[in-house]
Amino acid sequence: MRLRSDPLRRRWLLWATLGVVFLLVNVNRLSTAVLSEQLMVAFGTTGAQLGTLHAMFFWVYAVMQIPTGVLADRIGPRLTATAGAAVMNVGAIWFSVADGYLAALVARGLVGLGGSVIFVCILRFCANWYRADEFATMSGLTFAVSGVGGVLATTPLAIAVEAAGWRTTVGWLGIAGLAFTVLVFALVRDTPARAGFEPLEGVPEQPTPSNAQLRSHLEGVLRDPLIWVVSVMLFCSSGVNLTLFGLWGVPYVVQTYDVSVTYASVFTLLGGVGLMIGPPGIGWLSDRLERRVELMVAGGAAFTTALAVIAVIGDPPLPVVGVAFFLSGALLGAFLLGYAVVKDRHPDSASGISTGTVNGAGFFGAATLPTIMGWALDAYWTGELVGGVRVYTEAGYRLAFGIATAAGAVAFACTVWLYYREKRGATSLVDPDASRAGNSSDLDDENADGDDGSRGVAGK
Repeated sequence: MRLRSDPLRRRWLLWATLGVVFLLVNVNRLSTAVLSEQLMVAFGTTGAQLGTLHAMFFWVYAVMQIPTGVLADRIGPRLTATAGAAVMNVGAIWFSVADGYLAALVARGLVGLGGSVIFVCILRFCANWYRADEFATMSGLTFAVSGVGGVLATTPLAIAVEAAGWRTTVGWLGIAGLAFTVLVFALVRDTPARAGFEPLEGVPEQPTPSNAQLRSHLEGVLRDPLIWVVSVMLFCSSGVNLTLFGLWGVPYVVQTYDVSVTYASVFTLLGGVGLMIGPPGIGWLSDRLERRVELMVAGGAAFTTALAVIAVIGDPPLPVVGVAFFLSGALLGAFLLGYAVVKDRHPDSASGISTGTVNGAGFFGAATLPTIMGWALDAYWTGELVGGVRVYTEAGYRLAFGIATAAGAVAFACTVWLYYREKRGATSLVDPDASRAGNSSDLDDENADGDDGSRGVAGK
């Protein structure tokens, strides 16, 4: 009864319910790293084709982010997340029984279609149930949940696949996901009012925007140059992270160091642990210090350096690889402060559209980089096959990590741009009063006037 009568406790139950579904999204999208050899054999793929199969999830996911933002703002996170979870898990079950590459490609796309709505729905839920000065912490915790999914998609998934086979394992993941879909519909409520509570202190009311307001919000978001810079930053950083831990990280360790898939998955597990620790820790620190871009610049520099070590050396000692993978996961949290930046910059009623837009950019990166890195690996392939699986060279992997390092450098350059823009600005976007006072027409006026100094980007 206490849980039912206390909205501050109830919101954690609802967030956790959505969080489990998001965890399963991450298991599905990162599972191809552990499954890469089985998928190459089952569907007879090249490296580029495997990259495309992996990326199909992200292409669909990315395209859906602006529509997802509109849906989350218009009809609410509960119904949007319920429908998405149902589609995702039906797609996972289909993928587990696919008998050819084309069927697997379509099923993987269906998984991406359903999974595409969950993260934005959680952010919209957090905007409805948590104060503005809690948002970076909550978005960091949400990414920590995805980190748990990333951990489960490594060694635990490899052990399950060894015991039961990849098709059975993926099929049962889909069945479990359908059970949690029912829980989302039964438990989650869009706002405290719809759960029977009074408005929460410090949490602004989130009225459902009209179609005209949605159009205005979308125009304001798309005309905002800061949105595009954050989008490029997330395209590169999230794209690298999801490519490394979702596809090529395990084959790199297996083929460069001649170890088993289960052993190699421990290193991508370290990346998942980093994702569990880094984003919530950096988000909490950002909320406490009221700083965004300083943390983004420092984290971006270290993120790029970690990738460069592997690109330059090619086969550093395995402990160095483990540290680089861990840092790549943990320091992604610095780039993820971009979600708080764009949410603070735009009206509350546009939070789904603004965060969905930049989130889509991250997944366009995750859709593009796997295939590009696959082409690099294929270019240096000598024709060697082991059990039907292509064996790639150290030179190929060095080039692939060189591509990842270049992407990290671009993301770092974006954080530097944000830093200097904020230094020129007079108003902090961490200041709730400043961000709430704005509306889409104000933003349009600002962009039309080209007055970059009227709003800051990050901390005080």
